[in-house]
Amino acid sequence: MTTLTKTEGAPVPTGSDPFLSVRDLYVRFSTEDGIVKAVDGLSFDLQKGQTLGIVGESGSGKSVTNLAVLGLHNPASTEIAGEITLDGQELTGARERTLQKLRGNKMAMIFQDPLTALSPYYTVGRQIAEPFIKHTGASKREGRQRAIEMLTKVGIPQPGLRVDDYPHQFSGGMRQRAMIAMALVCNPALLIADEPTTALDVTVQAQILDLLKDLQQEFGSAIILITHDLGVVANMADELLVMYAGRAVERGTVKDILTAPQHPYAWGLLGSMPRLSASVDEPLHPIPGSPPSLLNPPSGCPFHPRCAFTSEVGGTRCADERPLLAPGRASACHLTAEQKHTFFTEQIKPRLG
Repeated sequence: MTTLTKTEGAPVPTGSDPFLSVRDLYVRFSTEDGIVKAVDGLSFDLQKGQTLGIVGESGSGKSVTNLAVLGLHNPASTEIAGEITLDGQELTGARERTLQKLRGNKMAMIFQDPLTALSPYYTVGRQIAEPFIKHTGASKREGRQRAIEMLTKVGIPQPGLRVDDYPHQFSGGMRQRAMIAMALVCNPALLIADEPTTALDVTVQAQILDLLKDLQQEFGSAIILITHDLGVVANMADELLVMYAGRAVERGTVKDILTAPQHPYAWGLLGSMPRLSASVDEPLHPIPGSPPSLLNPPSGCPFHPRCAFTSEVGGTRCADERPLLAPGRASACHLTAEQKHTFFTEQIKPRLG
C-alpha cells in the first residue's frame, strides 16, 4: 500500500473504534488521456447503527469511494492508497478471496443502475438467492424461499410467481427493488446504498427507506447513503459528508449542514433546490460553471473557479493554497468562521426561505 501524506483531518474520536474507518483514501485511474484523480485524500468514520449521507455532483467521487470500500475496482488500471478498515479488518490490499467472503455477507451495495447490475441470463430469484446460499450454506429450496421473502419485503406483487421472472420482465422500479432485495438478503452489517430510490415513485421510495431503517434498527447496521436528493438525506442520515472534485469539503450532522452550511459549495447545493413555497416565477439559482476535470483538477481549493467569494479571502490564496478539513464539524474553506456566518445569514439564507 502506498504511503501518502495526510491532507484531511480525521473525524473526532467517539470513544470507541468505528465500525468503518477510511483514512487518506486516494483512488486514481490510468487512462489514455492521463491519470484521473477520482478520490483525493478522503477520511471519514462510521459507527454501527448510524447512517452517513454522501452528497455532491456527479463525478465528485461518491461512488468511486464506496467501490473502493468493497474492493470492486480493476487493479490493473486503478491505484488505491490509504487505509480502509471494516470492524478492525484492513481492506486495502486484502486478497480477493477475503473480499469475496465479505461482499454480499458482511457488506453489500445497492447499485445505481439495476439494468446493468442484474444479469439478464438468470432469474431474479436465483440472483437474490445466490449470495444467501453461498454465505449461509442454505439449500436451493431455502434460497428460493428466502428470495420470495425478500421480494415481499421490498413490495414486489405476487412474489411467488415473479421470483422466476427475468430482469427484462420487470419494470425499472421493480428491478430497483429486486436489487435492493439482493443486497439485503444476508442482513449485511454495512450497507452502501447508491441512489437507492432512483426511478421509484414517492410512495415506493418511502417503503424502501422504511425498509432500510427497519434493517438498521433490527441488526444495528451501518449505512452509507449516496444521493443527490437532500430530502432523502434529511430523512435518513445522521452525519453528512459533502464531496467535490474527489475531496470532502464539509462534514457535520445533517441538521448542522442543512440548516447552517459553512462551505460555498454546500450553499450552492441548497440554493439549487426547488422549493414548494417559492413562486412559480422565481428562478432557480444553479451553481455557475461546471465541475472540474479530474485529469487536471484546479490548484488550491478545487471549488475556487466557481466560487463567488474568492475575492473576500484576498489575493490568490484560494487558487494557491489547499484548504484543509479540520476534525469534527468543519468545512474546507479559507473564509473565516465569521465570514461564513455573515455571508450565509445575509446572502444565502434569505434565498432558501
